[in-house]
Amino acid sequence: MTSPVISREQAFANARRVLDAARDRRDSDRAAGCLDSATELILRRLERDQRQQAPAVEHRAAA
Repeated sequence: MTSPVISREQAFANARRVLDAARDRRDSDRAAGCLDSATELILRRLERDQRQQAPAVEHRAAA
């Protein structure tokens, strides 16, 4: 018995859709002030780290 095979592209599209929906829920909860302080702190640290890494990536690409 075989099941239908999902293509790699379709699998990535499905995963992206689920991830985008989760990010939307997180962002709406954050905007409404529903996240606990520990989660908010983690998000701020991740965003800061991403901002610090972004110029390094752009600089390497330009070199």
